Amino acid sequence: MKTLSLLAVTLTLTSFAPKPKLTTVKLAPGLSVAVPQGFAPLPDAAIAVKFPSPRKPLAVYSNPSGRVDYSVSVRPTTFGPDYNVLLPMYKASVQRLYTKVDFLTQEVRKVNGRDFVALEFVSTMSDSRRGSNALAPIKKYEYIEYAVQGQQLYIFSFSAPAEEQAQWRPIAQAALGDISLK
Repeated sequence: MKTLSLLAVTLTLTSFAPKPKLTTVKLAPGLSVAVPQGFAPLPDAAIAVKFPSPRKPLAVYSNPSGRVDYSVSVRPTTFGPDYNVLLPMYKASVQRLYTKVDFLTQEVRKVNGRDFVALEFVSTMSDSRRGSNALAPIKKYEYIEYAVQGQQLYIFSFSAPAEEQAQWRPIAQAALGDISLK
């Protein structure tokens, strides 16, 4: 009975928690995303430094401290939209990138009527050098969603320091739960 009372109180308190404040941004025809309030677009020079890649992301938004990012990338793909096949493939890809991955969510989910592969996890990247030159491991909270539209793969990625996961997780879930891709 005590557990039931505690569960009822917890559900009541969390149902009144304020919803994250998001601003809808149109990135391209048929594509809009919800960006956390206070986030600003990164200029091209900052994107080049923070996301070194031959293919620049479509857009990157950062919080005022620059420690939290929300990026949207588009890549050509030959894979069809069979998300039950894509889920294990992208999960394995994420696992190869990091020393350790603790998955919080790994599912095919619907967002605004469209299927997405959703991977939410805490990643650890350890320095493989031995001795006193080794750097401390870097831990990040990450929420990534993938969607296929025609011959394009859309990647929506929210990244924050792992020690700030409790603060940013509800915001990441709200932002990645409000993507419109037509």
